[in-house]
Amino acid sequence: MAEPLKPAPQPAEAEKPTGFDRVAWCYDVLASLVFGPAQRRAQLAALAGLPDGAAPHVLILGGGTGWVLLEVLRRRPHATVLYLEASPKMLARARARLARECPQAAGQVEFRHGTEAALRPQEQFDAIVTFFVLDCIASPELPGALDALRRAQRSGAPWLVADFRPARRGWRRWLLAAMYWFFRLTTGLRANSLPDLQAELGRLGLRPQLSATFFARAMEGVVFSESRS
Repeated sequence: MAEPLKPAPQPAEAEKPTGFDRVAWCYDVLASLVFGPAQRRAQLAALAGLPDGAAPHVLILGGGTGWVLLEVLRRRPHATVLYLEASPKMLARARARLARECPQAAGQVEFRHGTEAALRPQEQFDAIVTFFVLDCIASPELPGALDALRRAQRSGAPWLVADFRPARRGWRRWLLAAMYWFFRLTTGLRANSLPDLQAELGRLGLRPQLSATFFARAMEGVVFSESRS
């Protein structure tokens, strides 16, 4: 007698993206203790590149506990936002933060668990926001991830980046090494080195139009857009 059909195997829980779940409860405090206001200043510098339209459709990838979401809505109160986050606990904190601090915008935000791989084929955005997240993507996976984001970027839309800057020597190099060690230990981060984001985004036809550095030039806020050449 033939064996009964078995249901298709489901992904193991450990294989689902969980991102920074283990540090969600302390991430903001930890970042503030190490970097002071520098991270937020870098993000604010990049947010200066938000499009001028009254109601832009914005993708925020890896927004963490939601500070950047509220800042986008403060600057563009009628924006619609896809908030895409790999950590369920970060996502829950961002959702609770929005409900607590800006409940009137609840209908403008879609919270979605996942990475850039969770983007749908036809989704297009007037701005892409990637703050301190591209450095978490392992080198072999980075070109594919950037390609997926580029496909979701409307023609002429800005890509806003805040992140650390590569360092070959000195204290900045040791700081980066310590951070990668810490997050590999606590979150299972697969990335182990900081990519050259300007070169990677340049490969996609994007060039920095506005930039500012912070924390003794260890981090940077940049607005990328299509090359005008």
